[in-house]
Amino acid sequence: MRSKFEKFTLIACGAIIGVLISLNLPVFADKAEKNNLPVDELRTFAEVFGKIKSDYVEPVEDKKLINEALNGMLTGLDPHSSFLNTEDFKDLNQATQGEFGGLGIEVGMEDGFVKVVSPIEDSPAYKAGLKSGDLIMKLDETSTKGLTLNDSVKKMRGKPGTSIVLTVLRKGETKPLTFNLVRAIIKSQSVKGKLVEPNYAYVRVAQFQEHTGEDLAKLLKNLRQQNKTPLKGILLDLRNNPGGLLNAAVGVSAAFLPKGDLVVYTEGRAQDSKMHLTAVPGDYLKGGGKDDYLKDFPEDIRTTPMAVLVNNGSASASEIVAGALQDHKRALIVGMQSFGKGSVQSILPMNNGTAIKMTTARYFTPKGRSIQAKGIVPDIIVDDGSDPSFMTKEADLTNHLSNPKDADTNVAPKDKDSKPLAPPIKKPEEEKKKTSDTPSGPIEPASKADKQFQEAMNILKGLQIIQNK
Repeated sequence: MRSKFEKFTLIACGAIIGVLISLNLPVFADKAEKNNLPVDELRTFAEVFGKIKSDYVEPVEDKKLINEALNGMLTGLDPHSSFLNTEDFKDLNQATQGEFGGLGIEVGMEDGFVKVVSPIEDSPAYKAGLKSGDLIMKLDETSTKGLTLNDSVKKMRGKPGTSIVLTVLRKGETKPLTFNLVRAIIKSQSVKGKLVEPNYAYVRVAQFQEHTGEDLAKLLKNLRQQNKTPLKGILLDLRNNPGGLLNAAVGVSAAFLPKGDLVVYTEGRAQDSKMHLTAVPGDYLKGGGKDDYLKDFPEDIRTTPMAVLVNNGSASASEIVAGALQDHKRALIVGMQSFGKGSVQSILPMNNGTAIKMTTARYFTPKGRSIQAKGIVPDIIVDDGSDPSFMTKEADLTNHLSNPKDADTNVAPKDKDSKPLAPPIKKPEEEKKKTSDTPSGPIEPASKADKQFQEAMNILKGLQIIQNK
């Protein structure tokens, strides 16, 4: 009796919807004509929705169907667009403020699996040895194949102190690796630094968050005071920095560039996606009324010889900073070619508390270079011993945006000022480590084992000698 009643209810609802559509068809058609809405396809969507509701093997909630449809609509555009339900939206806001729960991995989707873009420094994932390009096959006993990115992220997040086992496929390994990780509150300190020796400052930016520019300015002021005299060199480390807030990238760039210099410009279809962001407070201070954290910044820092370290894990906002400093000839870029994410994602809140993260623009360096699917090519290439063929880049991701200047080859720009200044510097080959189910941990940045850091310091000292001459 109940099934007959439910069937009758569905038929009645369908009839009512049909009448309403027929009554409002002229108005809907007029709007569709003005906005180019695909009326036939929308009717098909409604028809499929109805078929699922009436004939699917199990009952499905309307909210789930709509959310899945919205997510599919966005994730099908490019690897960086997605639908955020209320919980996801809240988590994203917490992440940009520098504190959130989970494992500490920046992830994307590739061939239906979760792919590691970059582990966040000092997080459980980073300490365990996860690497950029790792493919997460299973979360505990659940396969990631078929899960949405948001569902996978939810499974990785949880109560601090609880554990989860990640089964990972890594290129170059003959069998999957397993990582037993313990969830933690990720309090990501985006800026760290020290005087590595008298007159030389090392600054590492792990991610671009709400207070990154301000924290960088404070750190550099303190290091300048500790040194007591003007610094002779600054090494900015952006390796494995997955990006973050655009205005934070502008603020970091502004600390090293003359006031008013162009940092980045963006081009998109919407009017508010066309921006020219320069080294002025209005472009790097989020919201009005904030004090300019660079107003009493030591001017000699803006002319101190400088090198920037990048690698395959340097993406998005970190590429904006590297590109701006390279184009203005403010710093030498050292390391490996960067990830190549040259697109801007806008977070657009919806009326019901959800939001969409959608690609709205491409960004360009001050000289008009798009790094989309290409990356920043270092002035001096110093590898870290990894096999480049195993590295994942933006160009490897399914449905990635094309580069608007695809006629150019994926090499250093042809203009004479941007050619690499030296051939690749490679460290001596080491004995190949035997494949093991227990992954090795990461190399501590700025340590004696960090060969890229050691080479960059030598290059930085060479810059000082050239400047003195």
